[in-house]
Amino acid sequence: MVKTKPQVAVLKTSPETVVDDYKKLMHLAHYQKYLPKDKETLLKINLSWSLYFPSCSTEPWQLEGVLKTMLDDGYKHIHPVENKTVVTDVWKGAKGNKWLPILKKYHQKFEPLTEVKWEVYEPKSDMLAIPHIFPDGLKIPTMFKNKNVVHLPTIKTHGHTMMTGAIKNAFGGLITERRHHSHKMIHKVIVDLLAIQKEIHPGIFAIMDGTVCGDGKGPRTMIPKIKDYILAGADQVAIDAISAKMMGYDPMKIKFIKLAHDRGLGCGDPDQIEILGEDISNVNFHFTTGKSPVIFWDQMFRKGPLSFVEPMLFHTGLFKLCVFGSAFYHDYLWYPIVGKPIIRRFNKTKWGQLWKKY
Repeated sequence: MVKTKPQVAVLKTSPETVVDDYKKLMHLAHYQKYLPKDKETLLKINLSWSLYFPSCSTEPWQLEGVLKTMLDDGYKHIHPVENKTVVTDVWKGAKGNKWLPILKKYHQKFEPLTEVKWEVYEPKSDMLAIPHIFPDGLKIPTMFKNKNVVHLPTIKTHGHTMMTGAIKNAFGGLITERRHHSHKMIHKVIVDLLAIQKEIHPGIFAIMDGTVCGDGKGPRTMIPKIKDYILAGADQVAIDAISAKMMGYDPMKIKFIKLAHDRGLGCGDPDQIEILGEDISNVNFHFTTGKSPVIFWDQMFRKGPLSFVEPMLFHTGLFKLCVFGSAFYHDYLWYPIVGKPIIRRFNKTKWGQLWKKY
């Protein structure tokens, strides 16, 4: 029996056609084959910042294109969800990123994971890190069990994991808002979460936006780069691998991709992945991952030479100072001084003009 290659669909798009192009992309990737219609479906939106910044969180045209396609194709029970972190506000983010008007347009209810029931889940698969990070047991949203999940990541860099995409998008769904404790073993944690997803979800799919990609000190303080690509696929490892390759990285040198590939959770080798749609053989964005001061010091205190202070700094009331420092740096220093001029320039671009129309 010949083993079929995992497939990732890739299309070029434009602001004039992007919503229709998402439909073409999803059909090209045969998404309905992977998401049984007799099951309810979670739409796992990505919120990296309560404030809007291009390439940072799920774009409104991404959400609209995916949601409209699924509704047109007969999916009836869709749950748009996202969680908060210690430095993000889920309702503020949903408003700031213009998700709420889209959900209202298509008669969908936003369901913040801060407002649903969570329960302890005992994984069936061998875990690499979860028991060490959560010795009292991992809690997941009760509503996630036995539902399909569709991930809506963007193409961007990440100071903790080099790049982020479909696999890490589960990080914001399957772990409580205090998931920052996982940064110490982040690559192993998100691979554990992929194994758990395969246990609890009857169907998993990812639709990734690369219209405006994030280069540099991700996942927030980036340089937006217009690239006009959108991607889709059922193999979470494969879509992240292709995204990483397009960004200019060797996917098999990214720890979580290599680890997931070696554990049989998906395919991380681009040579073993079939690309549907565009010829991307010569695509290279030449992205470079940097680290914001917040991520740099987080790593120094959690697993670097200053890790001896980690128990006191991250597990006592002193952690409030870390939260304040991150919020102050991102929201009150970087965003108004560096971010807003970038946004003003972005607003003059074709995607910025589309953003203003939402």
